[in-house]
Amino acid sequence: MLENNIYHIYNRGNNKENIFFEEKNYLFFLQRFRFYLCDLVKVYSFCLMPNHFHILLEVKDFGDDKKINYTNKELSQLEKAFKGFFMSYSKAINKAFDRTGSLFQKKFKRKIIHDENYLKSIVAYIHLNPVRADLVNSAELWPYSSYKFFAGEQINMLNIDKNEVLSWFSGKHNFIEFHKLYREFQKDRDYLFSEQ
Repeated sequence: MLENNIYHIYNRGNNKENIFFEEKNYLFFLQRFRFYLCDLVKVYSFCLMPNHFHILLEVKDFGDDKKINYTNKELSQLEKAFKGFFMSYSKAINKAFDRTGSLFQKKFKRKIIHDENYLKSIVAYIHLNPVRADLVNSAELWPYSSYKFFAGEQINMLNIDKNEVLSWFSGKHNFIEFHKLYREFQKDRDYLFSEQ
């Protein structure tokens, strides 16, 4: 992962099993993420689902004094932080639920985002995951995403710059409308593909 680039990162439970079992697990996941990674990345949106998660983030510019040169055998500062985060969360869940083995699939996925329109679509895609999975009827009803923070109903767990994200949509009203339009687009697309 490169500095000053925006990534959509995601992963799911090993064998598609749950990674969150009760409400406090979702909060613990965010606390661990903040502890390990919020000094290194800037979070723009997130959604935690029972068996997977999505986070949109930008890798911060570490400056010349914090850059780490590394060989193929060594891990960068950011990779170490991600590894520490996943290990910390997994160990806690395994201990709490008397389970063994890997909690997550081997390596989290990441997709670099270059296009501004795609960036807005990814924000909506992330927030609408619980709707598409039929867990809730609307994004504002899912408590484990950043959507409610943008709507002004939730504390800022990951230091998200609300004004910056809302500026991509030209304000809160357009942010909400974009999500509604994106949901309609998803419904139409799902319908078209189900007909084939």
